[in-house]
Amino acid sequence: MMNPQSHRGFMPQQNIAAKFMPGFGQQHSQHVDQSLGHVQNGANNSIGGGHQHNLSGGFGNGNYPSPQHTASTVNLQSSSPHWQEQHTLLNASRSSSEPHHHARQAAILNKNSSATVAVSGGVNPNTYNPPTSQNRKDGPPADVQELRNCDGEIERQDWKALDLGGQGLHALSNALFAYTFLDKLYINHNKLKRLPGAIGKLKLLQLLDASSNQLTELPPELGMLTNLRQLLVFDNKLSVLPFELGSLYKLEVVGVEGNPLEDSYKQILMKEGTRSLIMNLRDNSPAIPQPPVERDWIILDDTQKSNPKAEADTFQVVCYNILCDKYATASQYGYAASWTLDWGYRKERILNQLLDSKADIICLQEVDADSYDEYFIRNLLQADYNGVHQPKSRAKTMSESERKKVDGCATFYKTTKYTMLDKHILDFSSEAIQREDFKRTADIFNRVMPKDNIAIITFLENIQTGSKLVVANVHITWDPQFRDVKLVQVAMLLEEIHRLAAKWQKKESSRDPDAPPAPQYVEHTQIPLLICGDFNSIAESGVYELLSRGQIGKDHDDLSGRVYGNLTRDGISHPFPLKSSYSNVGELKFTNYTPGFTGVIDYIWYTTNSLNVTGLLGDVDDKYLATVPGFPNAHFPSDHILLQAEFQVKPRKEIIKKPPPPDFGGGNSSRNR
Repeated sequence: MMNPQSHRGFMPQQNIAAKFMPGFGQQHSQHVDQSLGHVQNGANNSIGGGHQHNLSGGFGNGNYPSPQHTASTVNLQSSSPHWQEQHTLLNASRSSSEPHHHARQAAILNKNSSATVAVSGGVNPNTYNPPTSQNRKDGPPADVQELRNCDGEIERQDWKALDLGGQGLHALSNALFAYTFLDKLYINHNKLKRLPGAIGKLKLLQLLDASSNQLTELPPELGMLTNLRQLLVFDNKLSVLPFELGSLYKLEVVGVEGNPLEDSYKQILMKEGTRSLIMNLRDNSPAIPQPPVERDWIILDDTQKSNPKAEADTFQVVCYNILCDKYATASQYGYAASWTLDWGYRKERILNQLLDSKADIICLQEVDADSYDEYFIRNLLQADYNGVHQPKSRAKTMSESERKKVDGCATFYKTTKYTMLDKHILDFSSEAIQREDFKRTADIFNRVMPKDNIAIITFLENIQTGSKLVVANVHITWDPQFRDVKLVQVAMLLEEIHRLAAKWQKKESSRDPDAPPAPQYVEHTQIPLLICGDFNSIAESGVYELLSRGQIGKDHDDLSGRVYGNLTRDGISHPFPLKSSYSNVGELKFTNYTPGFTGVIDYIWYTTNSLNVTGLLGDVDDKYLATVPGFPNAHFPSDHILLQAEFQVKPRKEIIKKPPPPDFGGGNSSRNR
């Protein structure tokens, strides 16, 4: 059941955007989405003369007469290595007009690897390597996922290049764009007047040659091809390049000679090359993408909405990795405009998301001490939140100024609904070395101890009803080569929660003695439990299996060949009936969205014996994602998305003390007979 009246705001207010987007508030207006207001841009745009799209003039060949240039421009052309590269590639492209030219060249190279063959386009078709995944967290990288069949099995693919050059094609079949495994596509020397937007589906392409056609424009969907290293569009009729090409942060060569392009493109290419042109397109776009439709609020159970007691024990939780400022670099997120990575912009968007959520409990990851102390806690205190923050354990060895930049976890709770009875910080590295069964284990010293991840465990009490709640907030190590360490960290977390719950079971209430009686917990596993965090683990991982099934064997693949004391001797188990809140809808499509990795790695786990999920914040709009290569961007300030779930505490069954059996007298004498 969907509720379109979502209360999650996506767009910044106009004054926020104006501070960080280039050229805001200047002359030459460009209409953008309503929630950003009527954004203005133009005066500082170095591409295409501000906001103008219909560019004229430019550089060309015999078919497209070049404009008059000054002597200094001509000298720059002759001396520019970037421009010389353009002409070298252009000449090679013009000599490749015969049908299937590139396929023939590749066949020659394969037949005689020592042959010296001048491959037109300046590219050896066999030289490209599969794309690497800089942002990969767990599971297969994007290039492997693209090759999986409907059963999730990896299919063998013996060819990844397709040469349709020199065929006189007037259009491309839609079936072509189902070949998502392609890394090289040659459609040069045809009669194409347009490229379909569906070309954006070929996300593994590293080389696209569409030279010598009749293209008058390039589709903005080309910005989705973030693995592209060469984009050749020589000898077409292009007058403008789409700003979406700014997402192609791996692009090494863009071949544009022979097009009537605006002279400003040429100046940048001659002076600084392809990389500078791409950065200009990326950072000087006069408009941002249209915002997505609001994420649906999925109602799972509203049967208790009219019950005042149930409403008092209903609460909402947010889990969100906000992407620490020091990690949001241009080298890591090269597809993102520089202003969208600016912490001043991002932190305001994040705060607005948190306030708009109206959640009772907020669990954040990647929060550095400075941002917590100087921004988040100060602003959230004004909205009736209090909080706990703990940086990663490396902060212990740093100076005070360095310590402020160390990220960690932060848990906030509404002071109008909860009081915090106790809290505990779990330092995985320190805890590991104190365990007797871990001592003298090489894998502990070499693999677990170097990881400085932490968890915050808080014990909350509902002010009105007296129900208790254990909330764990954790950020598990990210490296997919350390899946064993992920399992060990989660196992240690569950053991610590088990110990703390037993201790907190008997903890005195902080409520007024005259308040209605609070629920009683006969067993510590009856206390409602939430485990929120970035687990850097997909649903097929050992971490997910352990949390959801309650145990994994000592011979699990993620522990293979490792020695971790009792964990690898006896296997791992825990007593909590845990379930991922989003598993009620089959999990989200992703919680982390980047070109290198897209998948679900963030979760809100809950105990099914004490809590019931009543609502969830849904997926991001598919139509929007078709034009956005990755987060962060103008609308999403982190590479992760915000998770939100609503829960109701299940009522505890009252314990009825049975009266003693009736005594009719003479019991002792009858037994003594």
